[in-house]
Amino acid sequence: MSTLQSLQEILIKDYRVPPEQVAPDVVLTTIGLDSLSVLELMFKIEDHFHVKIVEDTPTNLLTINDVVGFIDGLKAKQPATPVEAQARLSA
Repeated sequence: MSTLQSLQEILIKDYRVPPEQVAPDVVLTTIGLDSLSVLELMFKIEDHFHVKIVEDTPTNLLTINDVVGFIDGLKAKQPATPVEAQARLSA
């Protein structure tokens, strides 16, 4: 499942955003996410994607696609787990 699909699932399930409103270019405030909701979303992202946000929440996350890019950046910085490392070596 892609980062976008996982994020869309979180928004639909946890924030009750209608599925047709979770397109990549949708502005977060349009779907009812204010700054407090985005902060809460960061905790959900840490749990779901097994990443750690060590800096302050960026203030430039305006769209769903911005959040996807943020998550992908966090994932790229994380050290590989033993299973992921083995999979990379096998490929």
